[in-house]
Amino acid sequence: MSAASERTIRDFGEQWVHYGHFDGWYGSLGLLQDTLGPLMRVEELQGLCIADVGAGTGRTVCMMLEAGAEKVVAVEPSNGVEQLRENTRRYAGRVEVIHGRGESLPAGLNLDLVFSYGVIMFIPDPASVIRAAYDALRPGGRIVLWLYGTEGNGLYLAFARALRTVTPHLPHRALAALASGLNVPLGAYIAACKWLPLPLHEYMTETLAGYSRAHRAAVIYDQLNPSYVKYYTREEARALVEQAGFRDTRLHHRHGYSWTVMGTKPA
Repeated sequence: MSAASERTIRDFGEQWVHYGHFDGWYGSLGLLQDTLGPLMRVEELQGLCIADVGAGTGRTVCMMLEAGAEKVVAVEPSNGVEQLRENTRRYAGRVEVIHGRGESLPAGLNLDLVFSYGVIMFIPDPASVIRAAYDALRPGGRIVLWLYGTEGNGLYLAFARALRTVTPHLPHRALAALASGLNVPLGAYIAACKWLPLPLHEYMTETLAGYSRAHRAAVIYDQLNPSYVKYYTREEARALVEQAGFRDTRLHHRHGYSWTVMGTKPA
């Protein structure tokens, strides 16, 4: 494992200790559907066997179980796995937790779906993770990835990259204070986007506006904390799954700022 990967796992382990809870819109089926867009309806999760790669604190695990998934294999490499176990305890018997990296997902599980929400862009070389997902799926099974996008993010990326020259090196308290401080202008920007067609206005009004103040601070922290992050172009996002052997690739440009990608394992 590269030094960047090891540090990113440690970064997220610390992050999940402090930002381990989810409720309201932040943990809702509505947000899951917002992420999936036209690629899949949450009703299609009913009865499926699913893996969630990079499960974090279990937010998307709980979403999928609430949607009616039969079982979720939750893979999480960081120390946040303890928060994951606590948050999914009420679903005992329907959750299997693997404390390991994405490539530790066992082959031959005959899964219907492998899902990864906001994780792959933090892995410097994700090919082995995507291949493990392929091997764990049944023929005809699908992979769904949600990734930060390059298209539509020009101004934001310039701002975030400038901050990220410093923020990955900050201790938790300093970064949390910065995230809390940035939450103030973010709230004002969301309010302005309700009246003006500003950059990212669709994401601001249809997604972030529904988050509580605490959850918005967690999102800011999440953007600035990891040691490594990659923003994907449309073709890079497509290549991620197709190079692993997936076919019938479909992409959704979510609110003009990120990519949801779906591919199918040939039958």
